[in-house]
Amino acid sequence: MDLRLPWPRALLRRPRRLVAAAAAVAVLAGAGTWTAAVASDDTRPVRRSDRVMAVDGVRLDTSYFTPADAGRHPAVLLGHGFGGSKDDMRRQAEDLARSGYAVLTWSARGFGRSTGKIGLNAPDGEVADVSRLIDWLAGRPEVRLDRPGDPRVGMAGGSYGGAIALLAAGHDRRVDAIAPAITYWNLADALFPNGVFKKLWAGSFISAGGGCARFEPALCRMYDRVAESGRPDQAARTLLQERSPSAVGDRVKVPTLLVQGQTDSLFTLDQADAAQRAVHANGVPVAVDWIAGGHDGGDMETDRVDARVRAWFDRYLKGDRGTGTGPAFRVTRTGGIDSTDGTARLRGASAPAYPGLHGHRRPVALTGGPQHVTNPAGASPPAVSALPGLGGGSGGLARLSALGVGLSLDFPGQYAKFESAPLTRDLRITGAPTATVHISATRDDAVLFAKVYDIGPDGGRPVLPSRLVTPFRVTGARTGQDVTVTLPAIDHEVQRGHRLRLVLASTDLGYASPAAPATYTVSLKGGLSVPTAPAVTTAAAPLPAWVWWLPAAGALAALALLLTARRRTAAPAPDPALAEVPLLIENLGKRYARSADRYAVRDLSFRVDKGQVLGLLGPNGAGKTTTLRMLMGLIRPDDGEIRVFGHAIRPGAPVLSRVGAFVEGAGFLPHLSGRENLELYWRATGRPPGDAHLDEALEIAGLGDALARAVRTYSQGMRQRLAIAQAMLGLPDLLILDEPTNGLDPPQIREMREVMIRYAAGGRTVIVSSHLLAEVEQSCTHLVVMDRGRLVQAGPVGEITGSGDTLLVGTAAPVPEPVVEKVAALPGVASAVRADAGLLVRLAPGGTAERLVVELVRLEVPVASVGPHRRLEDAFLTLIGGSA
Repeated sequence: MDLRLPWPRALLRRPRRLVAAAAAVAVLAGAGTWTAAVASDDTRPVRRSDRVMAVDGVRLDTSYFTPADAGRHPAVLLGHGFGGSKDDMRRQAEDLARSGYAVLTWSARGFGRSTGKIGLNAPDGEVADVSRLIDWLAGRPEVRLDRPGDPRVGMAGGSYGGAIALLAAGHDRRVDAIAPAITYWNLADALFPNGVFKKLWAGSFISAGGGCARFEPALCRMYDRVAESGRPDQAARTLLQERSPSAVGDRVKVPTLLVQGQTDSLFTLDQADAAQRAVHANGVPVAVDWIAGGHDGGDMETDRVDARVRAWFDRYLKGDRGTGTGPAFRVTRTGGIDSTDGTARLRGASAPAYPGLHGHRRPVALTGGPQHVTNPAGASPPAVSALPGLGGGSGGLARLSALGVGLSLDFPGQYAKFESAPLTRDLRITGAPTATVHISATRDDAVLFAKVYDIGPDGGRPVLPSRLVTPFRVTGARTGQDVTVTLPAIDHEVQRGHRLRLVLASTDLGYASPAAPATYTVSLKGGLSVPTAPAVTTAAAPLPAWVWWLPAAGALAALALLLTARRRTAAPAPDPALAEVPLLIENLGKRYARSADRYAVRDLSFRVDKGQVLGLLGPNGAGKTTTLRMLMGLIRPDDGEIRVFGHAIRPGAPVLSRVGAFVEGAGFLPHLSGRENLELYWRATGRPPGDAHLDEALEIAGLGDALARAVRTYSQGMRQRLAIAQAMLGLPDLLILDEPTNGLDPPQIREMREVMIRYAAGGRTVIVSSHLLAEVEQSCTHLVVMDRGRLVQAGPVGEITGSGDTLLVGTAAPVPEPVVEKVAALPGVASAVRADAGLLVRLAPGGTAERLVVELVRLEVPVASVGPHRRLEDAFLTLIGGSA
């Protein structure tokens, strides 16, 4: 089957046909088209409209954001990450719209409410969809045109959405600028590096997509074949290469900002390096930005990256030549710990030209003789470097990584090591080190995993920079082969007195190794060759202000202590009166980064008591996630305080051991059973096994015999319940659940509701954040409603839903539409619509039920009953003014 797509190129050769082609994009009648105004206290309003579009046989769910001011604007398409939807891009879309762009977001095939099979950005699937969306933008009166049918349009997005930006730029010449992030250039190289199958990440793709059946059949067959054999074949490589930006690399001729993650074992820095070299060869502007985060966690630097993307589009879409787009190369480096909140300080280093991964190399001698390495039967137990699929969220083992707990592990007898002498000066590695080794084996096929550790002078725990490893396959290993290994690209400073250790292991958790037992003999053919990139310099930090004011401040502080005879402690003392109160939040506030007057959360106060199931509600951007992060001690509030059982919350506060959390989904090792995953997680916390209360947590979760099965066989509902069980380990007194019913069908949602109710029934407390209002109404006892960072209302569910202005008028017979229109026009009536049992009437201010009944009788409406009709959804929309 020819997967190359001829029509976009033919279409571009005949611009007059563009408008006609736009007819292929149909807005479905009755698809729920609506427009709403979105505004905040200090920003201009943004118009949004949602549409479901019919595109080449599939339905794409879209949202379109435009500035409030009239005129034509450059357009931006924002693509979401794999497993996500258009809703993930809403905040960035609104920010760009406020900056003068018309922004279109969409859920890709097979995700969100869009239909179709997942094609991994197939040219005749997802890429063709983008061209159709550009056709649609060309017909919008808000969009600036370069010529008829050709809008001024840029594209941005992360991971899956970043790849579609690169692909669209290669397939459709109407794309004018792109800013892809943490994405791939060649998907075959990313998932089959050096001929080794990246099994856990590949399995995570299948899981995030909803199972193999949700993918195009050719992809499903390919995955089954490679996963079973453990070895990628040429047909698999070809299938993925055809869907990769590298296939159209010579046609990506637009200004390109490449943002890539340093903590990313899925799409490593060499993917952005290959993209930079290809796009640069096409003679267009290209810049590279290595951020501190990635698919394995870390700081995604969202605010800074969004600002740089916006500047990139200002320059190349708006044509604002005065806008600075930043250096050709920038890398984020850590510079110590911020004592105020325990987070790593980030500083940027830059260069006027991209240095690549292999420049200005420095040799580092290694010592060590030939060593024998065992590949165990079944490649088990495997060594551990990264934790593929677990680092991107906040649940599971990823939370340990966020706290700085390393899990790198090599098993004795399964690796060879070669070590340098202590360094005599600091060494900054920027790029990909290389080493040449000789490999021989008792079998022809050998797979090894190379990594470089930073060893401190005291010989303590080795540090594996960014937890990255390079796999490589050696064919003909029985006769012996010299192999030059390119190690993972990193930016890491090795301090004077430290040593470098090259390790070659026979197994790794994230990859498929030969199942047959074998012995490898590994010997050195030379030392390490390390790239240093001296042109990349970190801006000199000015002397901190405290150098100047500290002496005077010290004198004043001493005087104050003498006068008051009081000394502040590092944290407020526990409040005995609140020892039995699970949560008290008072005057909580959190400002946006680098803003003194913009708040994510402001003046928030509420209390949660034992036995309650509290629903935390609010539209996107209401401040719910920020509140939960402060509650879990992940970020510090700027104002107010949080007390859990009387203890003030700070990062690392001991009372947090009484809090369990399930936020943004947990990751599990698919080849292990449910019980083994939970036991592994608990061991990693370092707490005594008896404190886990594993059996009690599992009984509440209700997984039964499924605990003995591999997690890869679990349904989505079972995975969610296993994640809840993980959060309940240790039976925390306060359990926090963020969207626990995401992706579940109605029976699974009912089971999850029962889990939460059973847990709270034991006298514990549950806080659940969810968008499923009907489910919250059934499972929660109390509610906190937030909007734009502030508390709107708090109290029991019945109290919040118990009053309203909507009446259900039961009728003995259906009411004709002309009569419904007359009812809607009555004084004191805001609206009237037909319902299953009669009429749903919303009263206007001043309207009363008594007056309504009189008017209904006058209109000869066969009234059988009249009563209040107010669901949680009605109450919620009333409280927030419809801004959800």
